Amino acid sequence: MAVRTARIGAVGLVAAAALTAASFTAPAAAGVGPGHARTQQAMDAAVTDGVPGVTGQVNAAYSVWMGTSGVGNLRTGTPRSVVDRYRIGSMTKTFVATVLLQLDAEGRIDLDGTVDTWLPGVVRGNGNDGRRISVRQLLNHTSGVPSYTADPEFLERGFTVKFLEHRYDTYQPEQLVDIAMRQRPLFDPGTAWSYSNTNYILAGMIIEKVSGRPYEDEIKRRIINPLGLYATSVPRTASSVPVPSSRAYSKLSLAPRPSDRTYDVTELNPSAAASAGAMISTSGDLNRFYSTLLGGRLLPAKQLAEMKTTVPVSGAGMITDYGLGLMKFSPSCGAEVWGHGGNIQGSASQAVTSADGKHSLAFNFNGDWAGNSQAVIEAEYCPE
Repeated sequence: MAVRTARIGAVGLVAAAALTAASFTAPAAAGVGPGHARTQQAMDAAVTDGVPGVTGQVNAAYSVWMGTSGVGNLRTGTPRSVVDRYRIGSMTKTFVATVLLQLDAEGRIDLDGTVDTWLPGVVRGNGNDGRRISVRQLLNHTSGVPSYTADPEFLERGFTVKFLEHRYDTYQPEQLVDIAMRQRPLFDPGTAWSYSNTNYILAGMIIEKVSGRPYEDEIKRRIINPLGLYATSVPRTASSVPVPSSRAYSKLSLAPRPSDRTYDVTELNPSAAASAGAMISTSGDLNRFYSTLLGGRLLPAKQLAEMKTTVPVSGAGMITDYGLGLMKFSPSCGAEVWGHGGNIQGSASQAVTSADGKHSLAFNFNGDWAGNSQAVIEAEYCPE
């Protein structure tokens, strides 16, 4: 649901790997050609680092490559599947931003209009003021609105062993915003950048105000159904992941060093993430979405240019810039790669594509405390 530097991470949840995983490594996918050998090696390295298992897919030059490493179930030793469904966390933000940009193209919303125009009085308290924040600033994280996921009580309930007591709790979006309003703004709107999940809870609420439909329904109507993303879903409170899928694991520790114990956190109520990170998908569906988006077939040229208008991000490794629900990655070889990452308990994912949408990569780690996802991107886009 949030950004961390070495990997796209969930709310400061994870640290260095402690799980020895050599015995969990499954054979590489059949038919690994020289163009993806380094990608497979990077996936294998994530398992060596402690990730239980990895699944991924590349779509490029009218070809498809699929790879796995490690296991999808620590108890049974079942390998990861190339068609696994998994929680995609903050990649949900790109879907939400796309819907808002479509509404902008239809003249139904002004990105530079204030949050208070659509949600009067919702962003108030401790210096927070929705009358001073634009919709655009929500989407590019320059609003200064604090993230509800930084609230100490929310962190304890969601990312320590207390998660096991609270995994089925239901949150309303207004509750999540109220949690954020306990904190003071991070900065004056438009003066800096800081990743905040509250921004996209508010964005989802604005979609409902503008369209008259829940953000989940608008994503289905505008993106999932037209693109035939049959394995993609936007759950409201349903706690399970549809099959085929693997188990998801966490250390449930906020300490610098993860605990020795590994917990199965597959089942959870995603309303705690909502429009900031609740969606489920597959590597194949994600590749189709991001390639279609960057290929200019989901947004008019003006709105796609708005989405790719970025602000700089510092201290995030390969991630150098952030647009409207879209990250710009800068691998060492100079490739231009766009996409998003996303973590939620037990699941760390990435989906990226080339600037023209013709070379796409999506993958998932089914553990949230180890593995270098940016190394997988580097291996795919800088193979030499």
